Amino acid sequence: MNRSLLRLLIIFLLLLSVAGAGLYVYVQYHMEQPVILAEESEQAKRLWRVKKGSNLSQVARQLHSAGILSRPKLMARYAKFSGRAAIQAGSYWIESGDNAKSLLDKFNRGEVVQYQITFPEGWSFKQWLAQLQKVPQFDSIAELTADQLLADADIELAHPEGWFFPDTYSYSDADSAADILRQAHRQMRVVLDEAWQAREPDLPYKSPYEALIMASIIEKETGLASEREEIAGVFVRRLQKRMRLQTDPTVIYGMGSDYQGNIRRVHLKQRTPYNTYMIKGLPPTPIAMPSAAAIYAALHPLPGSSLYFVARGDGGHYFSDTLEEHLRAVRQYQIKQRAQNYQSAPQPN
Repeated sequence: MNRSLLRLLIIFLLLLSVAGAGLYVYVQYHMEQPVILAEESEQAKRLWRVKKGSNLSQVARQLHSAGILSRPKLMARYAKFSGRAAIQAGSYWIESGDNAKSLLDKFNRGEVVQYQITFPEGWSFKQWLAQLQKVPQFDSIAELTADQLLADADIELAHPEGWFFPDTYSYSDADSAADILRQAHRQMRVVLDEAWQAREPDLPYKSPYEALIMASIIEKETGLASEREEIAGVFVRRLQKRMRLQTDPTVIYGMGSDYQGNIRRVHLKQRTPYNTYMIKGLPPTPIAMPSAAAIYAALHPLPGSSLYFVARGDGGHYFSDTLEEHLRAVRQYQIKQRAQNYQSAPQPN
C-alpha cells in the first residue's frame, strides 16, 4: 500500500471515529434529556399506562404525542440496537427527573405500580368476589358466573369454597381478577399439601380435602388464636366417637341468604348438607377460606378429653369433658348473658 492510500485510510478512520463519537454524544445527550411534565413542581410525576400488546415504538410515539418525550424514534432505535426493546404492560410513574434512558430502564424491568388487595381469613368465596368487585379494573366479574371466572383462571374445582389462601396480594393494572384467584389457589394448594405431609397420625380424615373442611370450621369457631388446636381437638374427638359436630357456623353457611344474624331452633332442625346438628361427620365442602394456622390445627389437634365448648363472651371458650359440666357452663356463660343460641353441644350416642 502506497503512502497516499495509507494516508487516506487513516483520514477515513479518523473521520469515522469522530462521526461515531459525535453520534454517541448526540444519542446520549438526547436520551438523557429530562422528560417534559406539565407540572412545574420538582416532585411532579405522572402515571402512564402501557397497555397489553404494546411495543416500544408505539409507547414512544404515545409519549411524544402527550408532550412528554421529544425524540420517540431515537428512543425506539436506541432500544432496538441495545437489545432492550422488550417492555412489560402496566402503569408506571414518570417523574420530573426521568429521561428516555431511565424510562426505558423502567419499561425493561417492569417497574409497574403495584396495588394490594387483602382477603381476611375466614371469608367465604362470595365475600372474595365482592372484595374483587370493589376494584374498578375487576368490576366486570359481576357479569361472570363462578364457573366462568374459575375457567378464566384455569382452575378446575367442583366447589370453590375453601380453596383460596387468605392473604394480601399485589397486582398491577395489567392483571385480572383471574390472575389473583390463580395465585391464591396455587398458594392454598402448597400450604395444604405441606401441612398434610406433616400431619399427626391416626386423624379421622380420608384426604387433604377433609382436613381443609375441618380447618374452615375451626377458622369460623375460633375467637382466640391460642384456642385453635384445642377446638380442633374437640372436633376430632367427636368424629372419632361418631358424635355429631353440631357447630353453628356450618348451619349458617347452609342457610345462605336466609341467615339474618340469628339461628333459631327451627333452623337447627332443617335438614341441609351443612346442618351438623342433623348429619354425622363433616359437611360436604369447606365453609370458608381457612388460614395456615387453622389448617395446622386441623392436622395437629391438641390431645385431651374435652368434647364440648361454649363461648364465654370474651372471645374465648370454656371447655368441658362431660355434658353435665357443659350444661352448667352454658347456664353460666350463655343464659345469664342472654346469648342462648350458641352452645355447640352434641348429644352422645
